[in-house]
Amino acid sequence: MNTSIHNQFLRKAEIRDMQEKKLQELLRYVKNHSPYYQRIFKEQSIDIGQIRQLKDLVLLPTTGKEDLQSFNDEFLCVPRSGVIEYTSTSGTLGTPVTIALTEKDLQRLAYNEFNSFTCAGGTPGDLYQLMLTLDRQFMAGMAYYSGIRMLGAGIIRVGPGVPSLQWETIFRLQPTVLVAVPSFILKLIRYATDHKIDPTASSVKKAICIGENIRQPDFSLNILGRKITESWNIGLYSTYASTEMQTAFTECEAGRGGHHQADLVIVELLDEQGQPVPDGEAGEVTITTLGVEGMPLLRYKTGDLCIAHQEPCSCGRHTQRLSPVIGRKKQMIKFKGTTLFAPALFDLLTGMEDIADFVAEVFSNEIGTDEVLLHLLPLEYGEESDHRIRSYLQAKLRVTPHIRYVEAEEIQKLQFPSDSRKPRKFIDKRSSMVDR
Repeated sequence: MNTSIHNQFLRKAEIRDMQEKKLQELLRYVKNHSPYYQRIFKEQSIDIGQIRQLKDLVLLPTTGKEDLQSFNDEFLCVPRSGVIEYTSTSGTLGTPVTIALTEKDLQRLAYNEFNSFTCAGGTPGDLYQLMLTLDRQFMAGMAYYSGIRMLGAGIIRVGPGVPSLQWETIFRLQPTVLVAVPSFILKLIRYATDHKIDPTASSVKKAICIGENIRQPDFSLNILGRKITESWNIGLYSTYASTEMQTAFTECEAGRGGHHQADLVIVELLDEQGQPVPDGEAGEVTITTLGVEGMPLLRYKTGDLCIAHQEPCSCGRHTQRLSPVIGRKKQMIKFKGTTLFAPALFDLLTGMEDIADFVAEVFSNEIGTDEVLLHLLPLEYGEESDHRIRSYLQAKLRVTPHIRYVEAEEIQKLQFPSDSRKPRKFIDKRSSMVDR
């Protein structure tokens, strides 16, 4: 068993010992090389010698996205001549952040995705069709490509969109696995239905789902996941990652949460006061990167709310698993007394039979409270469909948001502005936020 596979199956005590050793190495590294953490340690009189165990992490301050945005260059721990690749966040939650990677970081990124694909049952005999961009400073596309190469499997780089090209490629080259945003898989199914294509006659056996939830917090498929599997009998594997953490959490065949790669990242779930939440409760995913050379992070708060599951998995792994993202702190909507998170709103809209696609927009009204505007692409325009849509929303939300019906061309522009690397389903125009 190679080191990578072995690390995935360590016992709890072995995981703790390994992480505490790597934490010591990280603290020494940032003290010597990170202008940002050197300044923070000095300003707050932090003695890294006191931080020896994972439980001691609470002695360190957290790092926020605002810190990365305001002091981006200070996080760089190597000379610029040592940077091989510059990537950036998508800007979903504000101004994009640049993440610089060294050659060692690129190798770590490939190792990370190799682990992810093997966790999802990937083998050298698979052929992966990548339905995503590999340009525009998009770390994920590069990571998938590198990880599949390390796995020794085949790759088809088709890029995002264009259902006709995707289907032509599927039937011509016979991929076994898709890597795609799940809502786009639903568009593939709709295209297949319209053009009398039988998805089940294809070579595809599974899909690695990126960027969107396909499960409920209890791990059952949500509406999006059910709609896919009802029409196409393929296995769905959920993933969770971010550019800043340079690490992915990917489901195994049990489908019970994204497995933690303990040799690459330390994970904490924190409450509003910055304290660890009790087992079984949702908290903000806060990560400490391990083995990152260019821009390592200590206790970085991602803004994502998840639940951690500690019990051993049926696949034999003892690592903790993260639930689907319940919500993002900055995407919480308080609408006429009702609290909504974007993933729950997306699930509700996906379940509406009368609409083909959507974009949700949030803005502030004249008294500063939240208003919701739904840009909807209906299957057909008419009073009857409008009545069904409004009744459905009233029943599910108990309040009715503003509705604006749009044509397919406009929904495409809303979802894919000129600088977009992935579909945008949420636009935040609240006065206290920037457009995301």
